[in-house]
Amino acid sequence: MTNPALQLSGIASGYQSALVLRDLSLSIEQGAALALLGKNGMGKTTLLKTIMGYLPKVGGQMQLFGRPASRLKPEQMARAGVAYAAQERALFAEMSIRDNLRLALADERDFAERFAEICTLFPRFDERLKQKAGTLSGGEQKMLLLARALMQRPRLLLLDEISEGLQPSVIEQLAAALAFERQQRGTTLLVVEQNVGFALSVCERWQILSRGQSVAAGKSTDTGAAQQILHHLTV
Repeated sequence: MTNPALQLSGIASGYQSALVLRDLSLSIEQGAALALLGKNGMGKTTLLKTIMGYLPKVGGQMQLFGRPASRLKPEQMARAGVAYAAQERALFAEMSIRDNLRLALADERDFAERFAEICTLFPRFDERLKQKAGTLSGGEQKMLLLARALMQRPRLLLLDEISEGLQPSVIEQLAAALAFERQQRGTTLLVVEQNVGFALSVCERWQILSRGQSVAAGKSTDTGAAQQILHHLTV
């Protein structure tokens, strides 16, 4: 039996003296996808930053592919195969599409091969590599964020509100890219989302976060899953 891709046990974290996450636990099997949902301000982004090592863990334990990872720094997490697409459009606006994508790679020689695969998912970038990232539309910037993360060929991909504010056609393209990544590479996904339909279409399991704690969980195929999630998001 393989170890989970990510396992959190009793994680506590926050900002200086303000504790946001309290005794949070979750587990994601390798190749699986978990959607983390909840109202704004409930700790979802804090959790992703804590996993990546941008915020310190003040309690609990984290394992990554069966190995202790509680003290790993962001660059060590990246080397271990974890990619993070932040909610903020964390692109370098004055840099080209190519240069933004290049930042995901340790070796320039890998660019052509990796980009060829990205073009099958996001063909609009093929002839626009010199275009500045800041001139892209909102949807294209989200595509570029995801493309940059996928250039790493991550074992674990953390996504924060990747579908926020996007039109349905763009959301469908993002979902197709994530499905390809899972099917072809066995990538594990932790998807923070507000879009319930997108979350349930991409992930087979879901978990609700409220005030830094897990309050509900289930399978996306369960009868009434969407209604149960919406209840937690609206009360």
